[in-house]
Amino acid sequence: MGAPDDARAGAGGGTAGADPSRETETIRLWDPLLRVFHWALAAGVAAAWLLGRFGPLDMTLHFWAGYAVLGLLAFRVVWGLIGPAPARFASFLYRPGAIAAYARGLFRRRPSGWRGHNPLGGVFVVALLVAVGAQAITGLFVDPEDYINVGPLAQHVSTDAARTALAWHSALAKVVLALVALHVAAIVFYRLWKREDLVRPMITGRKTVTRHDPRA
Repeated sequence: MGAPDDARAGAGGGTAGADPSRETETIRLWDPLLRVFHWALAAGVAAAWLLGRFGPLDMTLHFWAGYAVLGLLAFRVVWGLIGPAPARFASFLYRPGAIAAYARGLFRRRPSGWRGHNPLGGVFVVALLVAVGAQAITGLFVDPEDYINVGPLAQHVSTDAARTALAWHSALAKVVLALVALHVAAIVFYRLWKREDLVRPMITGRKTVTRHDPRA
């Protein structure tokens, strides 16, 4: 099954007689630092999860992976405020009405051509950053009573708080895993159903989008 003609149109315009709102162009979208962050965060989260699940009893490497994730998240917060327009939080934090409107057309079998994160993608980005951040932060306070894998800040909280942090750290690991699975499923859905490649733009920085910005 081929993509619609207007979706195959490259930079410089769509096909004759096509809906002007579906004419496409290829633009530079994701900046190099954001792309490095994306893949580094994926590697850091994967490493932390694998080390926590299958690594040695001494979780020093797991902790270091967690520190790396926290550093990356700190960068993302700063970049979300001062980075290029597509990377800023203001570009993908939408009102409920816009999110609902996008969701109603989600299953249309054509590329969305969105200039950046679409409204549902924006919700997902926020949810993932919050979940990963919360899990990494709770890891700083855990105390599993094994005298080895004690978080660096556990000594500054009560025993009950450290136990609570450990419980949340474990629970949030499942939440993060579920969100990662949802992310992969969304990529597959967009590629196979909507004929839209979400991976290549995060490698090259360039994406084919509609000339008409739906946010305008």
